[in-house]
Amino acid sequence: MSRCILVMGVSGTGKSTLGGALATRLGGRFVDADDHHSAANVAKMSAGQGLTDDDRWPWLAQVAAVSQPRANETVVLACSALKASYRDRLRDTIPGLAVVFIDGDADTLHARLSARSDHFMPPSQVALQLQTLEVPTPNELLCAVGLDDPTSQQVRTIERALSR
Repeated sequence: MSRCILVMGVSGTGKSTLGGALATRLGGRFVDADDHHSAANVAKMSAGQGLTDDDRWPWLAQVAAVSQPRANETVVLACSALKASYRDRLRDTIPGLAVVFIDGDADTLHARLSARSDHFMPPSQVALQLQTLEVPTPNELLCAVGLDDPTSQQVRTIERALSR
């Protein structure tokens, strides 16, 4: 069975960590959407500027293209996908997309981003990302996991949801 699981949330939630662990556990392929931003998008975010929808559409098209599961393949995609329209765009290209939301509070997210030196997203963007976030509805959600839950527990929660 082919499938794609989207691990989404604002910057600093641990999408890449969870996505990588989940892909390993499921024997799948991991895709980090951040690796597919244009140089212009990275420069804009590094300068503390938020991306517009027009900045995001080509990026999301590229992410969707590289996240297509092949026959009998599981793909785990780590992508912010903050708005429902972004998730809809991914779903248009990746039928059956399963959405996992990592939920967390602003203070923890800010602290995580402040402690991180190897990423282009500055801590100042947390508030903007939280304002932009459209929390997935129960109809589009496979499951939600807590930001403070250990990665192993998050993976188990997702595995249980996938088995239902």
